[in-house]
Amino acid sequence: MHIHGRRDGHPVPLAMDVAASVAGILAAHGVVAALIARARGLPLTAVRTSASQAALLLAAQYLAADNAADAVPAPGPGLPPPFVSADGVRFEIETLDAEPWQRFWRILGAGPEAIRHGWPPFQLRFGTATCPLPPELHEIATGRPFARVLAAGTASGVVVMRVRETPGLAPESAPWRFEPLAGTSRQSYHRPRELPLEGIVVVESARRVQGPLAGHLLRMLGADVVRVEPPGGDPLRWPPPLAGDCSARFRAINDGKRVAEADFTTAAGRARLCELVAGADVFLHNWAPGKAQALGLDAADLNRVRPGLVYAAAGGWGPEPGAGPKIATDYVVQAQSGLAAAIRPQGEPPAPTLLTLADLLGGLVCALGVLGALHTRIRTGIGSRTDSSLLSATAALPRSPVRPVWTDLDRPLRTADGYLMLSRVARPALGAGQAVLRGARQRSTAEVLRQLAEAGLPAVPVCTDLRQLAADWRFEQALEITGDAAGGRMVSVRPPWEFW
Repeated sequence: MHIHGRRDGHPVPLAMDVAASVAGILAAHGVVAALIARARGLPLTAVRTSASQAALLLAAQYLAADNAADAVPAPGPGLPPPFVSADGVRFEIETLDAEPWQRFWRILGAGPEAIRHGWPPFQLRFGTATCPLPPELHEIATGRPFARVLAAGTASGVVVMRVRETPGLAPESAPWRFEPLAGTSRQSYHRPRELPLEGIVVVESARRVQGPLAGHLLRMLGADVVRVEPPGGDPLRWPPPLAGDCSARFRAINDGKRVAEADFTTAAGRARLCELVAGADVFLHNWAPGKAQALGLDAADLNRVRPGLVYAAAGGWGPEPGAGPKIATDYVVQAQSGLAAAIRPQGEPPAPTLLTLADLLGGLVCALGVLGALHTRIRTGIGSRTDSSLLSATAALPRSPVRPVWTDLDRPLRTADGYLMLSRVARPALGAGQAVLRGARQRSTAEVLRQLAEAGLPAVPVCTDLRQLAADWRFEQALEITGDAAGGRMVSVRPPWEFW
């Protein structure tokens, strides 16, 4: 709620039960992992997770960044994308480089100062969940028909994506696609001691969030994850804020992995990857469509190196080249899939959340596909390829074709010193609630909570500072804090499952 609301300057709920849905995916992880453990001789009988642990996992990178020693406040609220064209089309744009950004806005007629000041918040929005753009950029967009915007995108190399107005699922709504691979594995599996995937080796070649999060989840289930990075290391290791000598955001989903380096454009680099895969059970990547085939590192190629391999490809739009625009990142996928509409109530225009929700869902779905394929392999010896994408992963969130209708009581109540959120039980009991709203602003959060509790109406304070969350005793079993304020402080989310 706090992270989603950063763009607006105050906490804002998502209009769908994201934490509960993610807890369901985590429960599925736990069940399949327990089945894998049982097949390997570890007699697990139960697994437990929760919506609270799911919410912490979704917030992990922001939690790490805000609690780092050199953390700086996120940029203030402003007017982020999406933009609206002269003919009323809402749209998102995407580019990962400054030069196409400059060309796009110059073509549309924006001034150099607005272009220059707009790039830093746009580039950093994945990490900050804010994007206060110069008003001139929105004014320029509003003065141009959508056809002209599309033409500017084509000429500059910037992706322009219309925001869907309804929450309906994208046409391709299956989260995964499985394909068995030729040959069988004769590997014998040792009985794990505690965690379901102990002894399973995963080789990961992935960047940003989706692929690394999938590897992170498998590592938390006990797998030995070997992360393959380019020579010199992944550039995302270095952006501040730092926890020790590494980016806190990077560490949030990559700590605990072994690291190897290889340049896949060279024969030696490809040979190094094959050497690693020869001793692995899983190979996981989020490369662009067509890259694996071009490198000779597709599923069939690596299955010959390691018969019975589980080959997991986590893409953007889908596995085939040309399945979508050249760039597939979180916010354009939210726009195209209908997720940007589903997370907003009726009466509000569709807009992606700047919480990287599609990326996070992509990692969760990819990891679950790997677990399913591993379970099949352990039972039958047959390996498989599993394909998922950011787009397909959005189908993992159940959604209604009709957006909900909210009253003021469905939003956080402003108190004299913060915010609180009424439970669904409390909201109908308060009716229209205008008197409560007016009264709450004059009283402290603690006082309003006490009065509501006396009336039997549940409510909770809204966290608006992730540093306070890290210090909250109620979450001490779910968080791990290492290092100190001298430069190495790191707040990590513990594995969200308990097995017994």
